[in-house]
Amino acid sequence: MLEAKTNLSNLSSSFPLISKNPIKISKPSNPILAFPSHQFPTPKSSSLSITNSVQLQSPTVSLTPGQFRVDILSESLPFIQKFRGKTIVVKYGGAAMKSEPLQASVINDLVLLSCVGLRPVLVHGGGPEINHWLNRLNIKAVFRDGLRVTDSETMEIVSMVLVGKVNKNLVSLINKAGATAVGLSGMDGRLLTARPSPKAADLGFVGEVSRVDSTILRPLIDNGHIPVVTSVAADELGQPYNINADTVAGELAAALGAEKLILLTDVAGILEDRNDPKSLVKEVDIKGVKKMMEDGKVGGGMIPKVNCCVRSLAQGVRTASIIDGRVPHSLLLEILTDEGAGTMITG
Repeated sequence: MLEAKTNLSNLSSSFPLISKNPIKISKPSNPILAFPSHQFPTPKSSSLSITNSVQLQSPTVSLTPGQFRVDILSESLPFIQKFRGKTIVVKYGGAAMKSEPLQASVINDLVLLSCVGLRPVLVHGGGPEINHWLNRLNIKAVFRDGLRVTDSETMEIVSMVLVGKVNKNLVSLINKAGATAVGLSGMDGRLLTARPSPKAADLGFVGEVSRVDSTILRPLIDNGHIPVVTSVAADELGQPYNINADTVAGELAAALGAEKLILLTDVAGILEDRNDPKSLVKEVDIKGVKKMMEDGKVGGGMIPKVNCCVRSLAQGVRTASIIDGRVPHSLLLEILTDEGAGTMITG
């Protein structure tokens, strides 16, 4: 675990947004006196605030960068207390995986959350990387209904890329950031047992999760390690299958009794009007989101994500959130603020 000094030194970059209101600074008793703007470090976003106004006891007192960081840390205390010791499962993909700055944001967020006592588990896919290697090997990528058609040759590439490259790269980045990560596939320790998809005749070796055995994960989590799980698993006969990473994250969250499931996406969350990005639904329960699906307000690629969240909630996960992975530090926004960074679905 990182030393406290290291944690505090990183807070200014890791907590750009804490809550909704701007910082309030009381006026000095002498209205003629003006304070130079550089004495008051300004947050990167107008959505950050400190709940308790900073009271200046003297016109000569200024809010130093150190005081600013301490105020932010103090504001996050109730959220840290709420989630300390709790397991959170994060599905990582989309724009946050393709962009190096966003990737660094996610990695730093995971390490910071681990340092303050949360128990994160990272689940990932790697579609763009798979496409890149298929293209290099002159193998055409084929999709049906948004799912990759996976023949034996493609399955071999999927396993090599996800297990051997993407997974180990993420482990290396987390270790470099100061935590200790352990990379796993669904086949390790029989973590996941797969079964063929009902559409196997059209999709090939695309599978579903038949069973989860979290025995191998629990000692890692208990010892402060961050498991990094890729969405490849084998059936009872040892045949590998490519499984949707959202599905894997939801099933792992349920098996671990996670406090929270978080799916990083390339959209703001669930929209009341799919054509209006400003119509974000901040919070909805299972009944409400099912009604939105029936009314056609949830469609396309959002349907499997919502179904994944609903299934995990039905199995005991406290809350599930679909958040915008394009926003820097969206994980911290979702966990350490009331505002959040997307849509939270409650049980």
